[in-house]
Amino acid sequence: MRKKYFMSCFLLSMITIACSDSESDYAKYVNPFIGTGGHGHTYPGATLPHGLVQLSPDTRTSGWDACSGYYHDDETLMGFSHTHLSGTGIGDLGDVLFLPYEGEPKLMAPNGDDKTPSFGSSFSHKEETASPGYYSVRLKDYGIKAELTASMHAGFHRYTFDKNDSPGLLIDLTRTINNRKLTASEIQAVGEREIQGSKQVRGWAPNRYVFFYARFSEPFDCKVENNATARLSFRNTSGNKQILAKVGISFVDVEGAKNNLDSEIKDWNFDETRRNARREWNRELSKIAVKTGDAKKRAIFYTALYHTALEPVVSSDVDGRYRTMDNKIARDKNYVNYSVFSLWDTFRALHPLNTLISSSANQAMIRSLIRKSDEGGLLPMWELMSNYTGCMIGYHAVSVIVDSYLKGDRDFDVEKAYQACVKSSSYDTLNVSPTINRGVLHYNLMPVGKKYKNTTGYIPAEVEHQSVARGLEYAYNDWLIAQFAKHLGKNEDYARFSELSKNYRHYYDPAAGFMRGKMSDGSWRTPFDPRRSEHNSDDYCEGNAWQWTWFVPHDAEGLAELMGGKKAFVSKLDSLFSVSSELTGDNVSADISGLIGQYAHGNEPSHQTIHLYNLMGEPHKTQELVDRVLETLYFDDPDGLSGNEDCGEMSAWYVLNAMGFYSHCPGIPSYSIGRPIFDETVVTRENGSTFTIRAIDNSPENKYVRSAKLDGKELDELFFSHEEFKNGKILELTMCSKPVCRSTQ
Repeated sequence: MRKKYFMSCFLLSMITIACSDSESDYAKYVNPFIGTGGHGHTYPGATLPHGLVQLSPDTRTSGWDACSGYYHDDETLMGFSHTHLSGTGIGDLGDVLFLPYEGEPKLMAPNGDDKTPSFGSSFSHKEETASPGYYSVRLKDYGIKAELTASMHAGFHRYTFDKNDSPGLLIDLTRTINNRKLTASEIQAVGEREIQGSKQVRGWAPNRYVFFYARFSEPFDCKVENNATARLSFRNTSGNKQILAKVGISFVDVEGAKNNLDSEIKDWNFDETRRNARREWNRELSKIAVKTGDAKKRAIFYTALYHTALEPVVSSDVDGRYRTMDNKIARDKNYVNYSVFSLWDTFRALHPLNTLISSSANQAMIRSLIRKSDEGGLLPMWELMSNYTGCMIGYHAVSVIVDSYLKGDRDFDVEKAYQACVKSSSYDTLNVSPTINRGVLHYNLMPVGKKYKNTTGYIPAEVEHQSVARGLEYAYNDWLIAQFAKHLGKNEDYARFSELSKNYRHYYDPAAGFMRGKMSDGSWRTPFDPRRSEHNSDDYCEGNAWQWTWFVPHDAEGLAELMGGKKAFVSKLDSLFSVSSELTGDNVSADISGLIGQYAHGNEPSHQTIHLYNLMGEPHKTQELVDRVLETLYFDDPDGLSGNEDCGEMSAWYVLNAMGFYSHCPGIPSYSIGRPIFDETVVTRENGSTFTIRAIDNSPENKYVRSAKLDGKELDELFFSHEEFKNGKILELTMCSKPVCRSTQ
C-alpha cells in the first residue's frame, strides 16, 4: 500500500544553490526520494546524467529492497559507496564504501534482510536532503554532516565534524549490494593524503572490476586489513572541522581512476563541483518544459525525467580506455562505452523517449551495443559492466536499433547493426566469445527456444520455461528485423522474418481466449488458470496470461482477428481492466503490481496495452485509463512508484504519457495520443526545434480529447508521426469531460 510521508527532506532539498537564472532551475522540482520506498528501488545520491559515479548512501545490502543500496524505511546507514543501480529487480554494485566517524566506528543493528551488524550510523530523514547532483545527511552517532556531489567519473565528499575528536574514515571494499563474492582486492596508501585500491567481484555480473584513487584535504595515518579495508586516522581538520575527499573511479585500472579524478576535479572547491553538477542536470531537464499550476505533478514529472537520464551509464575513462565484453582493455577517444543496458525494460519507453530529446546520446548507445556485439559475438540482453548477465528474455537491442533507424537516426554502422540483429534471432552457440558463461549462453543468450521458433514456429512448453512470453517477444523482435531488411532492400530476409513475426498465432487458444503454453504434440498445457503466476517457472515472464495475451505490439489487428474481430477484442480488453485483481499460484511473481483489474502497470509487459484502444478506434478508453494510471499510480513521496523503476522505464512511461502521447510500438515511427495532464508542454530537440502540446480547457475533470489539431489541421485519428515531431509542430488538444464528445463532432 502507498505510504504517506512528511517530506521535510524534500523541502530541505528545495533550499539549494540557486542558478543565476531561476527560471531555468528545473532541478529544484526534482525529488530524488521518489521511489526509494515501496519497491521502486531508486537511490537518492549524487550523480550526473549517465554518470559513471553514483555516490549514494547504503542502508542495507541484502534482499529485494536492497537493490539500490538504500531503503527509505531504514534509520541507519553503513556509509556511502560510489556505484549504484537505479530501480533494478536484482542488486549489485555498491562499491568502495566510505564511512566517516569520530573516535571509533560503531556497530549498527542490521536492516531488512541483512543478517549481521555492520559499522555505520543512525540518521533522521529530517536531517537528510537530496537534489540532482547533491546529497547530505547528518550522522547522528558521530556528529558529522556528510555532503556528497559528483562529476562524471569522480565523487566528492565533504565531512563537517561537530568536534575535533579523532576524526577517521573506514574504506570497505568487502561490501557489495546483495553480498556479491569478492574474489580479489587491494588497498594501498600513496603518501599521507592519497590512497588507491581495486576489487574484483563475481555476482550478477560474472566478472566485474572496480578501481579507485582517493585524495584527501588532510594528512592521515592508514591501517590496512586483509587488503580489503582501511582505517584512516586524520591528524587534524585545519581548524574548520572539515575533511574533504575526492575519489576517482575506473573500471579499467588505478591509473585510469587517478586520471579521471585529476581531469575532472582539479581543486578543493566542493561548492563549485556541486554547482557544475546542477548545471549539467538543468541542461538535461530543460529539454522538456511544462506549464502547470500543480506543484506535485511538476515534481513527479521532473523527477521522472531525472530518473530517465541516470542509465545507461558511461563506463569508459576520460582517456578513452574501457573494458571490453571479452575482458580486454581497449582505447578509442572517439567512442563512448556505455553500460547498464536493461533492454527488456527500456526498449518500451526510455529509448523511444531518447529518440525525441537525446537522439545523439541514443545513437552513441547503439554504437556501444554494436561494438559489444563485435567483442562478445552477440548483442547484449542485460549488459552490466561489460558482462553478459543473460537476464530477462527477448533480444531487444534489436528494438532500440531498428526504432532509431526507422526514425532517421542512423549514426552507426547500419550493415553491421543489421547482421548483429539477424544473429540475435538465430540459434548459434558457437560464434561467440569464450568468456561468456556457458550457462548464461545456452539458457538466455542462445536458448534452445530460438531453434524451435525458427523451425516448428513455437517453443514447446515442456522444453523451456517462459515459452509463451519468449515466443511473443521473439515474434515482435523478428518483425523489427523484417522492417530493417525491407528498408535495406534485403527482400528474402524481409519475407523470412515477416513469417517469423506471425509466430505469436501459435500461442493463442481461441477456446480459452488467452495466449497459453503449447506442448510438443500440439496440445495445450493443462491445467490452465489465466490468473496463475509461478515466478520464473511457468509459461510467462513476471506475469500471467491476462497480461501477456496482449503483447503483439506489431500486429494488433492480427491479434484482434484471432479474437474474433475488433468488437470481441475490445470486449476482452475491457475485461482486463475490470476483472478481479486476484492472483493465484504458490510463488506469484512479486513484479506483478500496480494492478487495475489484471492490468499490471508496475511491470513492463503491460506498458503498451492501454494504447490498444486507440488502435481499435476507441480512444476515449485510452484517455480514461492513462489518466487513471497517472493519477493513482505515481506520487510525490518515497512510495511513489507502483513497481521497480527499472533503469528509467517506469518513469519514461510517465514522461511520455503525461505529455499526452506514447510510442505504442517501437519500430513504428508514430505516436498514440492519450491524455495530456499539463496545460502546455514544449519539447526542445537537440537542433533547437520545438514540438508543443497544448491542452485547451484542461482540468482534472476534462480528461477526454474533444478535438485534435496539428498545426491547425484537424486530425482524423489520434496519432502523429515522428517526422511531424521532428519538423516542429504544435499539437492542440481541446479537452472535455465526457467520452462521447469527440465522436459527436
